[in-house]
Amino acid sequence: MIITAGLRLASVVCDTEIIAIKAPKEDVDLRCGGHPMVALAERVARTGAPAAPHDKGTLIGKRYALADPAVEVLCTKAGDGSLSIGDVALPAKEATPLPSSD
Repeated sequence: MIITAGLRLASVVCDTEIIAIKAPKEDVDLRCGGHPMVALAERVARTGAPAAPHDKGTLIGKRYALADPAVEVLCTKAGDGSLSIGDVALPAKEATPLPSSD
């Protein structure tokens, strides 16, 4: 699927919803719970459950990113499935520490 910044996606196996922040120009196999995600407007009734090992969950307000391909998404609704590009897990971004004000 071609993903563009601002595209809203939903999982077909859990409540997870995301919005794309950064995406490459080529096709990306973005999944949640081991199943391909769909555009929020195309969301269908849930079918099944997240497959192991893609059942670790997503957290609302967290950004998930992968450097290659350059993909970054923001979770807008938490769910039981975890995000991945194909079978490669999409890890949560760590907060950047602020410099000390000594």
